[in-house]
Amino acid sequence: MKQERIGLVGIGKLGTAMMAHWDKKGISIGVYHPTKTKSEQFVQHFQHGFILKERELAELDVLILALPAMEIIPFISSLEIQSDLQQSPAIINMATNLPTNEISAKFPSLNVHGVKYMGHGRDLLEHGNGLFITEATLSNQIEELFQQIGKVKIDSENCLTEVNKLATYFALKTAINLETEFARRQLSPEYLNRALTSLAPEVIRSYSNGTLGHFAKEIIKQIETEKE
Repeated sequence: MKQERIGLVGIGKLGTAMMAHWDKKGISIGVYHPTKTKSEQFVQHFQHGFILKERELAELDVLILALPAMEIIPFISSLEIQSDLQQSPAIINMATNLPTNEISAKFPSLNVHGVKYMGHGRDLLEHGNGLFITEATLSNQIEELFQQIGKVKIDSENCLTEVNKLATYFALKTAINLETEFARRQLSPEYLNRALTSLAPEVIRSYSNGTLGHFAKEIIKQIETEKE
């Protein structure tokens, strides 16, 4: 793909995961952090990463904000970006809990797009093939950028929030139920840790992939019988 001037702000789990896969693809990404030493330490791990200064952010083609929702608007407010859309970057809001239309309403002169990742940052880091949700058709350069690390799907941001809440609710409910049951049976905390960090996640992954073994398939039959 054509190499555009791309910047990333946010070097947490999501920022790290995206950076890792873009780096493997040979895509140059500039990284900005208000604490210079943190950006220096971060880019050391990536062959195609480089440090951006604050004054350079307004000169980018694409500025990706992989920040927590509460930090997005204060950060944009701190930028000195020209109101001329032909000169200011396309700003990508990746915060799950901040609707993009709220940003657009507050900064109507800026070119803001929502591209939200559906999933967990660690999964993206380990497996790639992410799923990114946007409400409107993106420019070719932005869509191609995210297609390098997964799939881009047009849907409402509310749908993404609903899916995340459902998945989180039932994951936590399962974890709490396991914790309660292991305590009732007086099983070792070491066994609980293994169940939560290895057994349950891999069973769910195998169920999703259709690769369950005989033991797990027999338990599915038991669950289906209990539902009758």
